[in-house]
Amino acid sequence: MAQDDRSGRRRAFIGSFTAAGGPGLVTAEVAPKGGALLLGTAVNDVPDPSYLALSPDGQTLYTVSETAEGAVAAYRVEDGRPELAGPPVRVDGSGPTHLDLYAGHVLTANYGCGSITAVPVRPDGSLAAKPSGRLQHTGSGPHDRRQRGPHAHQVQPDPSGRWAVSVDLGTDSVRICTLDGGVPALHREFALRPGCGPRHLAFHPDGAHVYVINELTPTVTVCRWDAEAGSLRPLAEVPVLPGAPAGDAYPSGIVVSPDGRFVWTATRGEDVLSILAVEGEALRLIGTVPCGGHWPRALAQYDGFLYAANERSGDVTWFAVDEATGLPRYEGAVPVPAASCVVFG
Repeated sequence: MAQDDRSGRRRAFIGSFTAAGGPGLVTAEVAPKGGALLLGTAVNDVPDPSYLALSPDGQTLYTVSETAEGAVAAYRVEDGRPELAGPPVRVDGSGPTHLDLYAGHVLTANYGCGSITAVPVRPDGSLAAKPSGRLQHTGSGPHDRRQRGPHAHQVQPDPSGRWAVSVDLGTDSVRICTLDGGVPALHREFALRPGCGPRHLAFHPDGAHVYVINELTPTVTVCRWDAEAGSLRPLAEVPVLPGAPAGDAYPSGIVVSPDGRFVWTATRGEDVLSILAVEGEALRLIGTVPCGGHWPRALAQYDGFLYAANERSGDVTWFAVDEATGLPRYEGAVPVPAASCVVFG
């Protein structure tokens, strides 16, 4: 769980698509009681800051610029209004949709061209002037429109910190990587069911299981994870909707409860959050609830609450979670046009 800042405030940062009318990077505070968000300032130095990641010390925020040119930027966030810590850095890849910190670098998943880029982080948290390396994914899938080539959608470290794990929607696979002299290097690639279109994944707190949300089919793939070997093994595929959707469902976000008892997912085409119970190595769909908006692009959890960034309705909604059942209960919303993600720290 993210930590509060030095003043004791509980902070949130919200990304948005400026090309769709979003305000850019938005700051907020979490109300002292409950999960309500209190909006603060917005900065739009970087176009389309659609995904964010906070440094472990909470003093630097990193954002992608999800444009055809593709870039990443660092912001100082110690006090109030975020300030750029140097110019944005081109990632040598198009449409970066996700980023995270790994082994002294920021890694970006570049959806447009299907690659992973590494940018070194300096001791003060700012970014080096250029990337240290890039790993190009290869392959395709059976979906004639969405899988003609690779589309890296997410990259993050595993819980052990030994590996970087990237999810590729276009190749129906998960890649396990390391950094070799600052250059992303492929360790192994693991295939999921053809045509499922994996989008994001989340690890169970036990560090031995991982759940992959699939975008082209409304399912989660349950996998066993071996951190020692850097190995992933699919076990089962579980639906996130109680019935067949009328059209494309477009699942998006996935989070696991801190106690490991529940998994929550978001599905944009249905505007719902799904609740799945963890039962050993299996998942069981409990049900769905409305997301409180339209087109929930990302999910986050903080201090017993779930948050959905609803892109097309332009808001962030939050839900109190029943500890016994895992069911979210709608509590409120704040307006953020073209909202794309929310992180806490």
